[in-house]
Amino acid sequence: MNLSLLILFPLVTAIILLFCNGLKQVRMVALAGAGLQLVLGIFLLIAYLQDRSMGNQLTMLFEYDFVWFKNLPIHYHIGVDGISIAMILLTSCIVFAGILISWTMEKLNKEFFFLLVLLSMGAYGFFISLDLFTLFFFLEIAVIPKFLLIGVWGSGKKEYSAMKLALMLMAGSALVFVGLLGVYYQTGSFDMMKIAQMNIPLDTQYFFFPFVFLGFGIFAALFPFHTWVPDGHASAPTAASMFLAGISMKLGGYGCLRVATFLMPAAAHYYSPIIIVLATIAIIYGAFATMMQTDLKYINAYSSVSHCGFVILGIGMLTQTSINGAVLQMVSHGLMTALFFAAIGMIYTRTHTRMVAQLGGLLKVMPFISTVFVIAGLCSLGLPGFSGFIAEMTVFMGSWQNPGGLYRLATILSCASIVVTAVYILRATGKTIMGPLDGAYTKLGDALWNEKLAAGLLITGIVLIGVAPFLINQLIGPGTAAMMEQIGKTINLK
Repeated sequence: MNLSLLILFPLVTAIILLFCNGLKQVRMVALAGAGLQLVLGIFLLIAYLQDRSMGNQLTMLFEYDFVWFKNLPIHYHIGVDGISIAMILLTSCIVFAGILISWTMEKLNKEFFFLLVLLSMGAYGFFISLDLFTLFFFLEIAVIPKFLLIGVWGSGKKEYSAMKLALMLMAGSALVFVGLLGVYYQTGSFDMMKIAQMNIPLDTQYFFFPFVFLGFGIFAALFPFHTWVPDGHASAPTAASMFLAGISMKLGGYGCLRVATFLMPAAAHYYSPIIIVLATIAIIYGAFATMMQTDLKYINAYSSVSHCGFVILGIGMLTQTSINGAVLQMVSHGLMTALFFAAIGMIYTRTHTRMVAQLGGLLKVMPFISTVFVIAGLCSLGLPGFSGFIAEMTVFMGSWQNPGGLYRLATILSCASIVVTAVYILRATGKTIMGPLDGAYTKLGDALWNEKLAAGLLITGIVLIGVAPFLINQLIGPGTAAMMEQIGKTINLK
């Protein structure tokens, strides 16, 4: 399996888009490119499972290593494990759904789809990179287009939001780069698999770990560096909001796990109490802040701060179950929040408002869109049968395995946030789709074919994980086991 196709397909699609003429042609090329990405992700999953069934238990499969710049040395070194493939499938689903949701985009449509496809290329490259410099290169590709997507196609305070997002994420990137250079000068290599086999001195780990973890943590809405999330999500067009919350924030969680924790496990254990405190604050603060919001996009944005706190909590607990839960939460939240933003976008397109107080009774005229909204909300509050329940319960169970008063208290407080989540989700749902219908909305139409297909794809992923979690656990299990083996070299978890 040639992993480079994951980068080549979006790149070729983006180039072809530049030469397209007419809205119909742009749409078809963008959708075809996104469809190829989805098919390639499925074939990658099948190939990976076949290799596993044949007894190949290597940490990384389908590796390819090419000397990119010999003097440093920088390699184009790529490979995947089950965690990477889960992120790749998540990306392909959200990109495909985002293209469909943006089907009626007319303003600079060629440029819009070009930037969206370019973002997907950066995400794929990031998830398959095993060279730290290459990983950083693709991280930057996944950052820059967001500024333009919000600044040009956004709404509200779009210039302010775009600038704030770009500056915050570039600051995170700068911290990551400092940390990666520190690791390179200590080890003489950018190769993650080689570095993992080295014993990096404790002083080096303790000094550079905060740079890497905090840098990636900014992408993952780590408290108190989360402030770009509400403004960025609220001002972004629907597909960009889906990508920002569904994929971009997962770059941060993946980097905290794959780079910071995997390469510097002793420092991860040393800083674990601080990480857990910040994650718990994010979970509680995000939940209560969401209760105060009156705009649907801000509700989902602040909710994302809380839910991404579970990812950081799972990583910080450093047990295999909690890390499994962190990966599950990344996938679950990616699908759920993309679905939520899609539903909000459909409502806004028809009603031209996102204010909860101005909505009501939409179930009478938009039964499909209202159902999608309810499903996204129920997944967010952790209803059994949906992916949110499996992910959050796995994080809680793994967190409770870690002894100590601080860890147990953090677990209890995080569990308590579920009650707050239920309050704001049920309240927003009740006021938006239940009750009397405003006379101005009586003639509104329901979802179109493209919107139904996009929502159906995301709902399928949410339900599949919810009712058959063993499937994704079998996929990510070997990857998290390898993480724990690396962590176990320097710490002894009871």
